[in-house]
Formats: sequence, structure tokens, C-alpha cells
Amino acid sequence: MNPESPALTDSIIRGRVFVFGPNIDTDLLAPGAYMKGPVEVLAQHCLEAIAPNFASAVRPGDIVMAGPGFGMGSSREQAAEALKILGVGCVLASGFARIFYRNAINLGLPVMEFDAPEFAADGDELEVDLAQGQVRNLTRGTHAVASPVPEFLQTILADGGLMPHLAKRLKSKD
Repeated sequence: MNPESPALTDSIIRGRVFVFGPNIDTDLLAPGAYMKGPVEVLAQHCLEAIAPNFASAVRPGDIVMAGPGFGMGSSREQAAEALKILGVGCVLASGFARIFYRNAINLGLPVMEFDAPEFAADGDELEVDLAQGQVRNLTRGTHAVASPVPEFLQTILADGGLMPHLAKRLKSKD
């Protein structure tokens, strides 16, 4: 298993991309058959129904890219947590389910809206600038614009998620 992604220290993420289509639901990300066990076991089955080798192939910092409807379905937090445990550095999608988007931010997993389905192919090396909303395909030498992650969400990501962010804020008030 890959180590859990560290807290975001800057707004640049660089990694190989895994490209998926639309409507990647939480059942694909966190299969129900593994929900009763430890989340680390569940993570090993993330996306296996459509990409059987995903969990063993993904490396820390790699990027998941998909169409609209990413994270739709149940509100299970484990869907975002599985990606985080596998070391995914960022999820780019043309649309996110609202609850998944917030769960990802709360857990410290960067997510960014990006609507360019032909921009990359599996294995291309991407560089994502969350603050500027820039995506570069280093393999193809191309560049595209995305929706930047708002500054207040970047702060939560930089702190490692919502709970570490709140702990930091409370500690600074003491």
C-alpha cells in the first residue's frame, strides 16, 4: 500500500494521470463489500470494478481525472479517504457531487473542477497548480485552464484537512 498523502505544502501537484469517464460513484471508489473492514483494506479495492489494477498502480502524487458526476451516490466519506490513503495527489473532474467535494477537502484531498476530457491519456505526466487554476500536460507539452481552488479551501488543504485546520486555529487563539 502506498503511504498516505502528506498535507499540501504548496499549490503545485505533479504526477501521472489515471483517466476515467463520467459518473464515478462512491460505490466504485469505496465498494460496499469492504465497508465493514478497515479503510486501508477498502482502499485496496478502490475503482477495481472499472480499473482492477488501480490501487496497486497508483503512486503518491498521482492524479485522477474524470468527467462529470465524480463522487455521486452515497455520502460515504470513505470514498475520498480511499483515494487519500492510496496517495492520490489530486482529483480533476468536470463536475463533483457536492458531498464528495466537501468530504475530499475536509480530508485534505485536493479536488479541482477541470472540463477538458481530451486533455490527457492514462499515464501522461501532469502538473496542476491549484491556486492559479492551471493544468499542464508535461507529456504532450500542452496547457489548459481550470477553476482555481478558492484560497480559504487551499488553507484547509495546506493544513492537512478540516480537523487539523481547526486544531491549528484553536491553538493559535491560546
